[in-house]
Amino acid sequence: MADFNDADLNLVRVFQAILEERSLTRAGERLGLSQPAISYALGRLRALFDDPLFVRCPDGMLPTPTAQQLALPLGRAIASIREALRHAEPFDPGTSSREFHLSMTDAGEQFFLPPLCEMLQRVAPNVTLEARQSPVADVTEQLRLGQLDLAIGNLPALKPHTRHALLFDEPYVCMTRRRAGLPARRMSRERFLDMQHIMVVSSESSHRTINDSMRTAGLNRKIALRVPHFSVVPQILLRTNWMVTLPQRVARFFNELDQFAIFPLPLEMPQVEVTVHWHETFDNDDGNRWFRELAIATLRKV
Repeated sequence: MADFNDADLNLVRVFQAILEERSLTRAGERLGLSQPAISYALGRLRALFDDPLFVRCPDGMLPTPTAQQLALPLGRAIASIREALRHAEPFDPGTSSREFHLSMTDAGEQFFLPPLCEMLQRVAPNVTLEARQSPVADVTEQLRLGQLDLAIGNLPALKPHTRHALLFDEPYVCMTRRRAGLPARRMSRERFLDMQHIMVVSSESSHRTINDSMRTAGLNRKIALRVPHFSVVPQILLRTNWMVTLPQRVARFFNELDQFAIFPLPLEMPQVEVTVHWHETFDNDDGNRWFRELAIATLRKV
């Protein structure tokens, strides 16, 4: 059994870095430690918990069942220490070098990051921002542990577990390559169903709602392609006569060069509700509060 008197809190940071990076080299780079130092720390961790903790495999350092059990309580410990240290030092955006962590989809990164980064450069030039695409099932816990500061997107599953603020809501539309023969204003139900469609099937967003609503309304689309994200969709549309259903603001963002025709959907659909989420643990954290207020004010204008 591990004895608290034998524990070095720096080992907890090493444990979490290896757990998240799945690599001793990357964990060392993240913590500013050499490879021998990381290996020595892992040896001490293994002795402390009497378990290998991480096993080398083709995909990197795979955590053992014991390491997986330790991940949650040790992550909480690090979050608690970070929270205590933050309270000891007032947050000043003009001088702070704090790192903030965001979770959003690929479309969210394209849409939200440019204006947010522009604003951060202006008011907090030393702050670092990290954007990641975390599975929705993990986001609540990552927010609670301080591994994420904010999650942004259409995330109804998070609402019962987080604080949140509405950025905007908007309709879905359909979009295809601009060309001769398209309707002037509206796409008929028949024409919509006659076209081939790209279906975005990511489980991290509301796109399942689109598909369920269309099936309920009896709209059985001809699916030409299924993809897990929006990033590649504009380039595919430019080379085909296919169509995609997507949020109106994202469609307008992709249509900056006026290469696409955008139409209302030929059926009633629930609107996209884009929200900013954080955990109540950080309600009164100066840095988190400043960052979320900045993000909300900036992104409501896009």
